[in-house]
Amino acid sequence: MNAHLQAPIRRATPADVPRIARLFAAAFARDPVFDWLARAGRGRQPALQRFFGWIVETRTLPHGETWITADGHGAAAWIPPYAQGPAGWVDEIRMLPAILRLTGLKRLPRGAAMAAAMEQAHPDAPYFYLAFIGVSPRMQGMGLGSALLSQTLGRTDAAGRSAYLENSNPRNLKLYARAGFTVMREIRARADAPPVYAMKRPAKARQGSSTMSQ
Repeated sequence: MNAHLQAPIRRATPADVPRIARLFAAAFARDPVFDWLARAGRGRQPALQRFFGWIVETRTLPHGETWITADGHGAAAWIPPYAQGPAGWVDEIRMLPAILRLTGLKRLPRGAAMAAAMEQAHPDAPYFYLAFIGVSPRMQGMGLGSALLSQTLGRTDAAGRSAYLENSNPRNLKLYARAGFTVMREIRARADAPPVYAMKRPAKARQGSSTMSQ
C-alpha cells in the first residue's frame, strides 16, 4: 500500500486554514458545479481559495470535525449534527462577500439558486454533513480520498449518526457508493445547472482502530 494511505490524520487547527484552502481550491478547480458558479478568468483560483478559506475558518473548523492528513495532501471538512441549523439573516449577510468574490455579480444568481436548492434537499433527521473533501491533484487516483473518507466516517459511526453530502462531480459517485452512500435525489438548481447528487449513508457499527490523532 502507498505510504501516504497509511499516514494518520489529525484535527485541523487555525494554522492549517490556508493550506486547506489551497488544497480545496486545487481539488475543485475543474469541478462541474464550481465551473458553473465561479467567475471566469484569472480571478477564479484566488476566489476559490478565499471562498474555501472562509468556509473552513468560519463554518467547519470551530466545530472540531475538520481533518487533514499528516502529509497535508488531503483534508475533509465536516459539520456535526449539533452545529447545524438554518442560517439566519446575519449569517447570510456575513457569507455574501465570500460568495460575491467567488461568483462575481453576473453569476451571483447562480450561487443563490444553488444554495437554495441544496438547502431544500437536506434530510430532516440529524446527520454529519460532509461539506468538502479534497485531495491534492497529484495524489488523486491513489486511494487517498477513499482512505480519508473511511477514517473520518469512523467519527459518524462512533456517534451513531448518519452522514450526508452533496456530490458535485459524477466521477465521484462510485467512491461514495463504496463508502456506503446512496443517492437520495438529483438536485438541479436551474435548467442550465449541472446536477448535484444528494447522498446519504446510514450509521454503521465502527470497526477497527482509528489512525486519527487529537
